[in-house]
Parts: sequence; C-alpha cells; structure tokens
Amino acid sequence: MEKFSKKILFVFIATLLVLSACVPSSTPTAEIIPITVTVPPQNEVVKPVTLTEETSSAPITTTDALGRTVTLEKVPERIVIAGKAVIMLTDAVYLFPDIGNRVVGVSNLNQGHGDFIGAIDPTFGEKEKLANDIGPEQIAALQPDLVILKSSMAEKLGSPLETQGIPVIYLDFETPEQYQRDLATLGQVFQNDTRAQELAAYFSDVAAKVSSATAGMDDTQKPRVLLLYYSTKDGNVAFNVAPESYIQTYMVQTAGGIPVWLDIELDTGWTKVNLEQIAAWDPDQIFVVTYTENTVEIVDNLKEDPNWQALKAVANNQIYAFPADFYSWDQPDVRWILGLKWLATKIQPDLWSSVDMLQETKTFYQTLYGIDEAIFNSQVSPLLTGIE
Repeated sequence: MEKFSKKILFVFIATLLVLSACVPSSTPTAEIIPITVTVPPQNEVVKPVTLTEETSSAPITTTDALGRTVTLEKVPERIVIAGKAVIMLTDAVYLFPDIGNRVVGVSNLNQGHGDFIGAIDPTFGEKEKLANDIGPEQIAALQPDLVILKSSMAEKLGSPLETQGIPVIYLDFETPEQYQRDLATLGQVFQNDTRAQELAAYFSDVAAKVSSATAGMDDTQKPRVLLLYYSTKDGNVAFNVAPESYIQTYMVQTAGGIPVWLDIELDTGWTKVNLEQIAAWDPDQIFVVTYTENTVEIVDNLKEDPNWQALKAVANNQIYAFPADFYSWDQPDVRWILGLKWLATKIQPDLWSSVDMLQETKTFYQTLYGIDEAIFNSQVSPLLTGIE
C-alpha cells in the first residue's frame, strides 16, 4: 500500500511539472541589449527609431517642465498641441519620426510666412486647426489622449483639461538648457530615448562649438551689439529689447558680442526703447528681428532714414536683418541653433569665414527633418531671407 501511494504521488508531481512547462509565463524576461548613442556628422541624416507595438502599449511615466509626474497608459495616439507660442512645441514634436501622424489638432502655426508643418506633413490638411486662444471644451471635443502645452498655459488651459481626466504635458523650449530637458521628456513620452539623445547632442554640440570659439576673448575683442525687435502692434512702430533671460541675449553673448541693452532696467518681457536711447548706445552692430513682416525690407528702410544714418552701425553697413524662413531664427524655435551660427559669422567673422550658411541651412533641415535638397529648394528656399 505504501509503495502504491508513493507511485501515485510521483505520477501527480510529474504531471504538474509537465503542465507547468506548457503554460507560458505571464511576465517573460526580455533580453537586455545595450544601446550606444552616436551623433552623426552634420551632413548625415539621423536614422529614425520607429515605434513598435511593444513600446506603443507600455505604460509611460515622465516628469514635465513644471516638475509634475505624468503617467500615460501608452504612447499617445491622439495628440493635441495647443495654446500660445505653439510653433516651439510643434516643431520639436515633429523631430520625432512617426509622431506627426498622431497629431490630430494644432493651434495656429503661421507667423505670416506659411505653416512649416503644412509644408512637410502630407496629413496636415486633415488635422483640426485651432485658435491660439482656444478653450478647453474645444480641445476635449477632439478626444485627445495627450495635450501638449507651454508651461505658461497651465492655469488657463491645462488645469480645466486635467479635471476632465485628459493627460497634459507642459514644456518650455525657451533656453538651451530647457531644450535638453524637454527633448528628454518627449523622448520618454514617445518611447524614443535614442532619438531624444541624438537631438539633444546635436543642439549642445553646435552651441558648444560657437561658445568655445569665443571663450577666451576679453571685452576689447567683442563688438557692442544691439538686437532690436521691430513691431507694429496697433499700427504703431516700436523697437524693443529682450530681457537678460531670453535666448536672444544668450545668442549675442555666446556668439562673441556685448549686449549693450543690459545697462538699462528691463521688463520681464520685451522692453520698448526709443531712437534717443538707441543713439545713446550707438552700437557697433545692430540686428533687427520681426515675426510677421519682411525684415530685409525694414532694414533697407532704416538705412535710408537720416536719423538712422547717423548711427555708427548704419554708417559702417553693420545693420542686419535677422534670417528667417517660415519663422525668424532668433526665437527659441528649433531654428535658434541656425540663428546662433549665423550670428557668430557676423559678430566674429574672422572665426567663421569658411562657413557657408546656405549649406548649413540645408544640413539642418536634412539632419533634423529628413528634408532632401529638392524639398528644401521648393518649400524652404523661397522663404529664406537674410543669410547673406
């Protein structure tokens, strides 16, 4: 009887082992493959890392620009990019392959020279076009599984959306440091850390090259520079200078110039200045930016104005229209890195005499957006001004 019981026990255990071998584990272990990130030469297109079914469905946790921990069920499939200053967000989102076709709604991207995304995204016509002052109800109607906003839109637009259970990610993209942080956030959200690291390295590498070229200079080797924002709000012409914290100030300093406007009391935003103040500064160089008008024509008109002809910069032909295509290169859109390069060639021309800005621009669009020369020539080049 004892031998018989032992046989039964043996058969029972063996059967359990066989059955357990036939049932797949609910938590399989994945092979860990180390990833080495390399930054391609600037004349080589960055090869995209595409989304897979596995990465698209896994829960995602990230920290946004406001320090909030945000958890998404998976890589978002219905993205809305809304609010003010939306071009900085949208142009950054489109740096990630396969994400543009997930955008279902976007606020106005046109600064007077067309929609850049409309020129590169064949599905752009199918997306809902939103006003920059859109309300949360209109966004919610699009049934997004992610809304991307500037941090400044948190109270007015973000909070009402979050109370409805709609996930919101806040980004800034205002300074070089924020570019590093916010690109990393998008890399997590889109499950493409490799691409985020490649992009961050591209921006930091170009900025570091410009910065290192002027790092050993003293003030006697640097021109006194004035960067002016020309605006015609309410039909009145006004000239404005940037706060010390704005990227325009950083660009002048990094390119090897002395921002003359830092000696006055500045607002938290653009500060209006008159011609009397500009004449008192009498800078070596003047750079003019606009966002909705033809900057080259404005500078040409200033050169013909007797009041401006009395300025040193104008008399020495050192007044320049800041380059632009769809958008001006001075603002903290992705093009700021092109603006920094161009500015360096003007402020410290002896250091950058071999730089061909047209080729640099082609390389920028090829590297970041995969735009070949034919598309560049048909879509970007006709709008390109000020790089001479």
